[in-house]
Amino acid sequence: MRRLAVAGVLLCFTVVVLGAYVRLTAAGLGCPDWPGCYGHLIPAGAAQGAAGAAAYPGRPLEPGKAWREMIHRYAAGTLALIIVAIAAAAVATRSLRVASLPLALALLATVIVQAVLGMLTVTWQLKPLAVTLHLLFGMTTLALLSWLVLSLRASPWSDSARGPTLDARRGGASPLAAARRLAFLALALLAAQIALGGWTSSNYAALACPDLPKCHGRWWPPADFGNAFVLWRGLNIDYEGGVLENPARTAIHLTHRLGAVAASAASALAAVFVLRRRGLAAAKPRAWMVLAALGLQLAIGASMVLRAFPLWLATAHTAGAALLLLALLALLRSLR
Repeated sequence: MRRLAVAGVLLCFTVVVLGAYVRLTAAGLGCPDWPGCYGHLIPAGAAQGAAGAAAYPGRPLEPGKAWREMIHRYAAGTLALIIVAIAAAAVATRSLRVASLPLALALLATVIVQAVLGMLTVTWQLKPLAVTLHLLFGMTTLALLSWLVLSLRASPWSDSARGPTLDARRGGASPLAAARRLAFLALALLAAQIALGGWTSSNYAALACPDLPKCHGRWWPPADFGNAFVLWRGLNIDYEGGVLENPARTAIHLTHRLGAVAASAASALAAVFVLRRRGLAAAKPRAWMVLAALGLQLAIGASMVLRAFPLWLATAHTAGAALLLLALLALLRSLR
């Protein structure tokens, strides 16, 4: 179970980053059907057969984009098989309580929803709501797999053998409870910020503010918040390249920046609170992990704007968010 869970975390992290790379290279519709590619299992088969390409006359086959999209799907399919194996093992060993059965079943349900969202992302032609939910459920899958690894007995990453923190042993639960509340707040704000990041990317709003810390040389440029967060605009709209005017994209980008400030402040506050409490010694290594992941993500975000959004930094921005998520979950697990 531990090997399956660790493999799941590593592969899920890879799938999340691959998804960002596919989105940023405009390969999300490299295969306009699902689960195949122009009616074939591999892009090479689609290139050889004319029938599949003929069904999508407005979207000719581009092998590079098709391969990127299908590699992402192959990785996601392999991850689904690992999660099915985890759920089956949890059911088979439920009397031994090797792993939490509700957690394993929640993982299975999440990956099923994620598969449906993957299909809708393609069939709804990159609708921002579907793309954002697809990212959120991908991060949720990563979080659940990480929590499974952290909760397994005899795991090197588990706190089960450490016992309670010093505050709990001494009866002083107040700092522990406060630290836990701060960590939960940081996690909630990070989840909202990840959703904003998905909305920013799916609406092609990353380039709406090309400077930092101002936007177009102003602290508050003209922005259309009324159209920026319309969740449903109907079907049969091709969202590749975005459909919003620049003021609406500016509003999305500004909101994402404000969210970054809030999530960063909450994460830093939770980590510093733990580091300043002597009784929370078991959680301090995880607090340092949070600060390190936060610093990395802030550096990536600032560099991405200042260097005109190179592809590798934009992809690393999603990886940084995933690392910060894993660090906050590890901190929460240690605050027991």
